[in-house]
Amino acid sequence: MSHDLETYWNRYGEGVKDEEPAEPLTFGWTQYDEHGPGEELLEQPDTTLELGFGRGRNVAYLAHKGVRATGVDISGVQCERARERYGHVPGARFEQGEVCQYLAAADERFDAIYSVWGALWFTDPERLLPLVRRRLTPRGVLAFSNAPAVPGSYGVQGMYGAGFNGRRLWIYRWAYTPERWAEILEQHGFVDVDARVLEAPDPENVGTLIVRARAPR
Repeated sequence: MSHDLETYWNRYGEGVKDEEPAEPLTFGWTQYDEHGPGEELLEQPDTTLELGFGRGRNVAYLAHKGVRATGVDISGVQCERARERYGHVPGARFEQGEVCQYLAAADERFDAIYSVWGALWFTDPERLLPLVRRRLTPRGVLAFSNAPAVPGSYGVQGMYGAGFNGRRLWIYRWAYTPERWAEILEQHGFVDVDARVLEAPDPENVGTLIVRARAPR
């Protein structure tokens, strides 16, 4: 088995317990319920794109608010389930595809592109960020969240998806300090960068890296 993103995320999606959509829908950036900021980080966009939508909840939430909300996810399993759950919501669109390929082929521009513990964490920023910038409207928002880097362990990291005694199925993710994320974004032309780690409700627990930036005018 090789570095096969679709197989990895299909396997992950098949292992996620499928439940009925909860109401009301909520939007959050952290791994803790009702903790941290919400959709206000996106600044009332008319159009949004989520990179790696997973269950599709955030896309559906924004569409309920009247946003033309699109999500792209490499997993066919996740895409099918999201359409089953939320395909009836006006303005919600769920696309299957690898995010860099999707952005390179797209002709639409978005007021906000975001990733909640999603594909931005698992995609080389040197490939992804130029594509994101081209698909943002002037002053459009890029926002993302994921786990903070383990101290002293930065850059590209590999992880196995089936344990150490399972099939050789792996992916890569990219981990940096907030300061380094700010540098990377500025190097790719983004402005007004705010990168920080939000402390967990219990300070002994893992916090959340939250990064927000703008495309230039």
